[in-house]
Amino acid sequence: MNDDSIENIQERVAIAVVLGRAGSKGLPRKHVRLVAGVPMISRSVGHAFAARSIGRVLCSTDGEAIASAAAAVGAEIVDRPASLAGDFATVDSAVRQAIEAVEDTSDIVVILYGNIPVRPAGLIDRAVARLVETGADSVQSYAPVGKHHPFWTCRVDDDGRVGAWEENDIFRRQDLPAAYIPDGGVIAVRRASLFQIDPARPHAFLGADRRGVLNARGSVVDVDDEIDLLVAEAMLSRDQGDRKFADLRSGAHA
Repeated sequence: MNDDSIENIQERVAIAVVLGRAGSKGLPRKHVRLVAGVPMISRSVGHAFAARSIGRVLCSTDGEAIASAAAAVGAEIVDRPASLAGDFATVDSAVRQAIEAVEDTSDIVVILYGNIPVRPAGLIDRAVARLVETGADSVQSYAPVGKHHPFWTCRVDDDGRVGAWEENDIFRRQDLPAAYIPDGGVIAVRRASLFQIDPARPHAFLGADRRGVLNARGSVVDVDDEIDLLVAEAMLSRDQGDRKFADLRSGAHA
């Protein structure tokens, strides 16, 4: 995909739903934790508003503090019922409830996790552009698995015996076949696919024709614990420092 694909995409063609469930166990209150001085949920809302393809931004949440932070940066708040806020609630069920609550009829729905404060610029528009160009049912973002490749993954039994997850003789990282993992940065899905419900297939909402867009490893930060939070803080602080330095240089040469 080239830059022209993003530039040519129709503006405000999709609705974004930012998900912010209050009951986080790994990192309590993570959606309202400050990352470089900004509540985490607010950064995802900001990413949605920065995308030219997004015309409306919802935040689905069962938390008052999350709702307050998201509303402060312009999101429309959809109260998530308790039945969709438990540990076993699915992403797609919460998104469908939000779409139905506001009676939106957009053909394209962009799903953003509220615990991802770092995304590459233009990611949302890249996903929507690929969805439109290909006619696919869904587009999800992926990143290289890096050194945690399946070929180097092992099983360890109760007696400490080690066995390869998949037998192979590769010992150099450069020789590993390309492998990718969903990085959580974005999911763009067609409304028709989103409303396909099959309890036996949790990912049925992604449809039959599933495509991907690739991100550099580490360019999306999915915050689930304190270490993730530190990484996100460091990346955003670095970027802010880079911008300040660039501004200083611009001023010096003005």
